[in-house]
Amino acid sequence: MKIVNQYLIINYLKIVFNAVLIFMCLGIIFNLFEEIEFFKQLDVGIYLPLTLTLLFIPNLMVKLLPFIIFFASVYYFISLKNSKDLISLRVFGYSNFKIVSVLSLTAFFFGLIIIFAFNPISSSMIKYYEKTKSQYSKDIEHLVSINKNGVWIKEKINKNLRIITAKQITNVHLIDVTIYELDKDYKISKRIESEKADISENNWKFDKITLIEKNNEDTTYKLVKDYLMYSNYNITKLNELYKNFDTISFLSLITNYEQLYEKGYSHSVLNEQINKFISMPFFLLLMVVLASIFTISSNNRNQNIYYIFVSIITCVLIYYFKDFALALALTNRISLELAVWMPILAIGLFCAIGVLQINEK
Repeated sequence: MKIVNQYLIINYLKIVFNAVLIFMCLGIIFNLFEEIEFFKQLDVGIYLPLTLTLLFIPNLMVKLLPFIIFFASVYYFISLKNSKDLISLRVFGYSNFKIVSVLSLTAFFFGLIIIFAFNPISSSMIKYYEKTKSQYSKDIEHLVSINKNGVWIKEKINKNLRIITAKQITNVHLIDVTIYELDKDYKISKRIESEKADISENNWKFDKITLIEKNNEDTTYKLVKDYLMYSNYNITKLNELYKNFDTISFLSLITNYEQLYEKGYSHSVLNEQINKFISMPFFLLLMVVLASIFTISSNNRNQNIYYIFVSIITCVLIYYFKDFALALALTNRISLELAVWMPILAIGLFCAIGVLQINEK
């Protein structure tokens, strides 16, 4: 039994690694063109785009891993059937269910290795990728930084420059806000101070501000209520800019949970990302089971094109179902945590029925 299990697992992992290499090559080709397009106005040569591509690809592979596992599993089950190894395994007392169990558990433990061993490396690489690429960003007039020192925003409005600082972000509000407006000569023409700003929309709302204006050598102080100010940023855009969890590993997310919350990340968003990491091994396990349902359940060995077509359609449906679940969460129909698990629960229910059928064959 041990030898047969090793045979199944080793051959399966070979196909998985080959599938990863194929997807990596495709990712490198497509992303390299994108990086070259980004740097086409700069004299940087080919080394920098290639380096950034190699830094970006590992994180992309982690995101695509469920689909890579699915395609690799479909190919493996087809090869088992075509080589008649499936019949030999049954002679050794291996039912379809046992074969699927061995391979699905292999995928599950493979997912655990990715989370605890590979994810810290890929997150560090993507962090360096973003840091390096941001140095060449053309949009230098609009910058956002959110760190332990608070929130810092630099934006250009008409011909004036605006620098915004705040202590933190809480829900849709900036707390302890100070805004400096500089003229074309980079001299401070206006300063706004407020305890809180509602940034749910681009028109920021202040209940009360202290407005300090400087005109030549005269400085005036005003207390203004119900003040509105237009900005290029709102809470949605700020969240999109700074909540890139690709730069945060699972271990770092767990150990620095409270620090991330104090920086402005909401509990729901942090819990969503934690659930994404936790759900990955289960996702990989179910993708193996799903692949087995589409392949082992049929005794016809000449349906390879059909299996490929079904595999592609399945991956597309799963991808859009994940987006649908996220859309429900963003409209507050369901929680973000449930949105993460909805596709897995749906696949799990389908697989529970399918496994009974393949075991009967």
